[in-house]
Amino acid sequence: MIDPNDGPLLVASHNVGKIWEFRELLEPLGFDVTSAKDQNLDDPEETGTSFEANAEIKALTAMRATGVASLSDDSGLVVEALGGEPGIYSARWGGPERDFAMAMRNVEEKLQAAGATTPDKRQARFVAVLCLARPSGKTHLFRGEVAGTIVWPPRGTLGFGYDPIFLPGGQDRTFGEMMSLEKHAWKPGQPTALSHRARAFQKFARDALGVE
Repeated sequence: MIDPNDGPLLVASHNVGKIWEFRELLEPLGFDVTSAKDQNLDDPEETGTSFEANAEIKALTAMRATGVASLSDDSGLVVEALGGEPGIYSARWGGPERDFAMAMRNVEEKLQAAGATTPDKRQARFVAVLCLARPSGKTHLFRGEVAGTIVWPPRGTLGFGYDPIFLPGGQDRTFGEMMSLEKHAWKPGQPTALSHRARAFQKFARDALGVE
């Protein structure tokens, strides 16, 4: 278990959108939240070959630099017709500037080239893996996924990353058309979150905080 009274929890990210979402999830549970961006930490090189490995690299790097319990996220878009790409390289498809307008165009161009023009051929998953690194050096992993379909053109200006082209299953709006609190769609006592990150966070809350 991790206790909010033990001190701050560091979100091991420089991504403003991710930090914002984690603050919305963590602060109601009593955590004082800081981030790698707030602490001016360098981004570690993500050399892992899975979401789990890269999440662990980020959490351990932040924890070792600060001595503070750190929570990281490694997430991405997995498109079936593209053999699972962009996957762990989702951010890199936007180039050095992390230009997700370019990244989304790249996904669409590759789908068109593969002949994936109908919804049944445009199935995808958003995956998020959280890693909690304790000051002891012990790590804990929590995985969340949500299935959906890639749409084009992008819809909505909310969220970040690939949200405007991802239509979650059973919904009529993309993540780019939803407020972050709606994507979370979870609080203690409610059964299932909507987004991949919130689903991973549910597992973190249950296993690391004892919150059902």
